[in-house]
Amino acid sequence: MFKTMWIDWLIALFSLVTFLPLMVAQLFLLIDPQGQRAKDIIIGKGETWRDDSHFRSAYAFAWADLLFVLPLLVSGNVGVLLGQVWGYGMWMALGAISIYFSIVFWVMEKKYTYPFCGPLAYYTYFWGFFLYWGVAAMAYSVYRLPI
Repeated sequence: MFKTMWIDWLIALFSLVTFLPLMVAQLFLLIDPQGQRAKDIIIGKGETWRDDSHFRSAYAFAWADLLFVLPLLVSGNVGVLLGQVWGYGMWMALGAISIYFSIVFWVMEKKYTYPFCGPLAYYTYFWGFFLYWGVAAMAYSVYRLPI
């Protein structure tokens, strides 16, 4: 068991700022996949899906986030804040997924998202925070774990 430190709280808070808005958006998509509110949140107000593969990939990521990202986020934060080794393991798993998806979305979506939101929003919330959180969570977990 580890003593909880201020950086544990900081990384946990950063995870909530990063992932919770995404989880809410994904929930709207799962509740009403073709609904305008889901489209407004996921791809921009008044926008529509570019094509069927755009919709299908967004819908698939919404399910993957619900089934994998959300449980890892909750269990990782709870475990770390309770000082449990397994919490850092959950953070490492979610960190790897977060870095992986950051690379995928850099290639798939940058040409659409970047012009829409601009550099500050893109390199922070729309893309950057997921990469930054993933790197921070993995690096800090490796530092804390007795490997």
